[in-house]
Amino acid sequence: MTLSGLVLFDKPQGWTSHDAVDAFRRALPHGTKVGHCGTLDPLATGLLILLVGEATRMQSKLQGLDKVYSGAIRLGVKTDTGDITGKVLEQKEAPPLTLALLQKMLDAHLGELAMPAPAYSAVKHKGVPLYKYARRGVPVPEKPRTCTVRSWKALSWESPDLTHVLSCSSGTYVRSLAESLGDRLGCGGTVATLRRESIAGFEVVDAMTLEALKGATAAVLRQSVEAGLARLAAA
Repeated sequence: MTLSGLVLFDKPQGWTSHDAVDAFRRALPHGTKVGHCGTLDPLATGLLILLVGEATRMQSKLQGLDKVYSGAIRLGVKTDTGDITGKVLEQKEAPPLTLALLQKMLDAHLGELAMPAPAYSAVKHKGVPLYKYARRGVPVPEKPRTCTVRSWKALSWESPDLTHVLSCSSGTYVRSLAESLGDRLGCGGTVATLRRESIAGFEVVDAMTLEALKGATAAVLRQSVEAGLARLAAA
């Protein structure tokens, strides 16, 4: 019987989403189709929905679901990638701030926003991903993207890092939001850490870790994939 279903994976830091797909392809029966629903940057950890077999046809539907992220934004730093893995372009001391003031700044981003996609992203211009323009050192075309910020909560502030939790629509770039916050404060901002906590009703607490994947038998993997069929039906 052809294997079909869904697996929730807790992507480790340093992995690309494609790395996760490759790992499951190697673990599942030869020739099994595997795809993911929404890219996570290598810096980020957390929930990645992997579709297996015929379930890969639902990729576009699941990519459009709302997401929740947590993490830290480092203020006083601007990088070329929008996160701390990039080249530092500008560095300043963050101004005196309170958690209440930062919350007001986050609230100013609520609702529908039109924001440029990060230079180092897979968004395409004339069929070419923006990150290829950036890597060549040529001007990166601005590609505005519409997203919706449902809620954005400031959890703690210990200069230079603001910890936060963000609920948003698909297509939201946390790196762009971090840069927007830094620009409003006049000091720059970049993503220091990022974790995807949930995608609609799918939670990272229910996801398979890399350690679990390494230790899983073929029978356990099949059971996990097939158990995801019921979750797909409810999505």
